[in-house]
Amino acid sequence: MKVSVSQEKFAKALNNIKDIASSRNELAVLNNILIRTDEGRLLIAGTNLEIASTQYLSVKIDKPGSITIPARLVSEFVSNLPNDIVNLEVEKDHLKITSGNFSSIINGIVADEFPELPTVDSKESVSVQLSIEDLKKAISQTKIAVSSDMSRPVLTGVYWHTYEGFLYLAATDGYRLAEKRLIKTDIELSAIIPASTLNEVVKSIDDTIDVEVIFDESQVCFKTDNIEIISRLIDGRFPDYRQLIPDKSETEVRINKADFARVTKIAALFARESGGGITLKASKDNSLLSIHSIASELGENTSEANATISADGQITLNSRYLNEVFNIIEGTDLIFSFNGKLAPCLIQEDIKKPDYKHIIMPMKS
Repeated sequence: MKVSVSQEKFAKALNNIKDIASSRNELAVLNNILIRTDEGRLLIAGTNLEIASTQYLSVKIDKPGSITIPARLVSEFVSNLPNDIVNLEVEKDHLKITSGNFSSIINGIVADEFPELPTVDSKESVSVQLSIEDLKKAISQTKIAVSSDMSRPVLTGVYWHTYEGFLYLAATDGYRLAEKRLIKTDIELSAIIPASTLNEVVKSIDDTIDVEVIFDESQVCFKTDNIEIISRLIDGRFPDYRQLIPDKSETEVRINKADFARVTKIAALFARESGGGITLKASKDNSLLSIHSIASELGENTSEANATISADGQITLNSRYLNEVFNIIEGTDLIFSFNGKLAPCLIQEDIKKPDYKHIIMPMKS
């Protein structure tokens, strides 16, 4: 193989793929990135057998060929080269990389030993087309609630499903729940995508293109003209989470998001010794939401913000969960609603038919 490629594009592709190729893998070739010519382009791929990422680059090909090379080494080497043309030349199981005054020979493994890259079953698949902006927003708003508890695998991913003609994404860790409504669709879908896969999608795909998301029985593929990320789905049945979303709430607080965020962050400073617990008290007559927190050694704090309130109420929540919601929910005004101390609270944008809902379970006060 003998090809010439832009350093900037090559470094970006390697950086996107290198983390998938694990340096702790028992199968040595999986620590490597596959590089080969493919129909006039350069294919760069990595896999850990759970997820595979493939990127295609426009290059000048003098001689076709292939090789696998250590992922982290070649990525860091190319990233430090000047922004110039990089020449790649394969001789047996060695890759010679030259650019300007820099030259290196990297020992590799022949491409024949690299696992076959996965493909989705086109006959048994369904797909949706999404803008990358909408996709990244939906991922950021739902993966915040994904669980890290590997004893419950179905909660370590984001649940993609259709309901009443719309595509939804949902996630929960048992303490909070996030649901995002995306687009109208005629397909039927129920699939759980690992959060780690969605992180790779957000990292790898540029913000200026649309993405086709293809599902078969056991895999999902995120596809653009130059990138394919294919991952196994998580086996299992996602909980029937909709029963946690309240239809009506006794206490409904309409409040400016910036005001709500400010009083919450201040109260959180005094809640570090109490597991982050802060007590929110809504007063209808005073049109105030007050937040109280206590630190036994430091003191206590009460912060207040103006709000429109339907009925008095009180609830204790984890301040970290609240603060994280403020970072990803849109709009300038929010509706914060709950039914007493022990019921889940609902946070959503104060607009007609909001497309994002966030539930936080209360703490014992």
